[in-house]
Amino acid sequence: MQTLHGFLFLMAYLAALLGNGLIIMLITVDPQLHTPMYFFLKNLSLIDLCYISDTVPKFALNSLMNRNTIFFLGCVFQVLFLVTFASSEIAILTVMSYDRYVAVCRPLHYEIIMTKGACGRMVVASFISVGVYGAMHTAPTFPTTFRFNKIHHFFCDIPQIILISETKMNINEAAVSAFSASIALVCFLSILYSHVHIFSAISRFSSLEDRSKALSTCLTHVIVVTVFLTTAALAYLKPASELRSDLDITLSVFYTVVPPSVNPIIYSLRNKDIKLTVGKVLGTVSLSQIKYV
Repeated sequence: MQTLHGFLFLMAYLAALLGNGLIIMLITVDPQLHTPMYFFLKNLSLIDLCYISDTVPKFALNSLMNRNTIFFLGCVFQVLFLVTFASSEIAILTVMSYDRYVAVCRPLHYEIIMTKGACGRMVVASFISVGVYGAMHTAPTFPTTFRFNKIHHFFCDIPQIILISETKMNINEAAVSAFSASIALVCFLSILYSHVHIFSAISRFSSLEDRSKALSTCLTHVIVVTVFLTTAALAYLKPASELRSDLDITLSVFYTVVPPSVNPIIYSLRNKDIKLTVGKVLGTVSLSQIKYV
């Protein structure tokens, strides 16, 4: 079973590596895709690559080589990068929902609002803020002493670290956790608000086919964000147990492995422009056949 788990996680990692790497490459090489929407998608793919690379390769390697150890410093950096990239994921998804809101609900003002400089500032501000937040969250998590050195998980997660520490959760960590929960809630409500207005605008489309396709895409986005935030909230808010729990493992898979693996399909690879660019790169579609809308 350990070897099987390692193999499955390795396959998920390779799928995420291929999908996200392909999107980054396509958007970089094709000037026609240098638009705000694809700029954000490229950054989402980059974040997903870093996010899944923080935990899955180490677990897959340990499972296939019959090992179960990690250095203390490696554990610290794993928590730091996990919090940073998870926060980056939420931030970029929030920015993407705002981009789609402006494109659908305020199309005449889109080029004025979503300028190249504005998009760059949004992404840079997101990265800087989540980097600081990741450091704030990691620092109070690791005490000077631990009661024992076994974590019942496939990566170093904050609830499990707190569980084995001598001091348990201190007031600093509790304050940061409350702050992070508030920020996540604000981001989720912002995404929900944007999509409610998008749904309203889409419902007025004249073409039934366009309306169904747009509604399906937007609904998928909301479901992915909801699953990501809900499973993370359940994993962090439920009392941690010193016994191995299948529920903890399952929840963590839904917010660490699933999003980076399925985001390329949901957000990009079903996109008409991306498909045409793939054909262009592979030489299966002539330049005269490619149209961008």
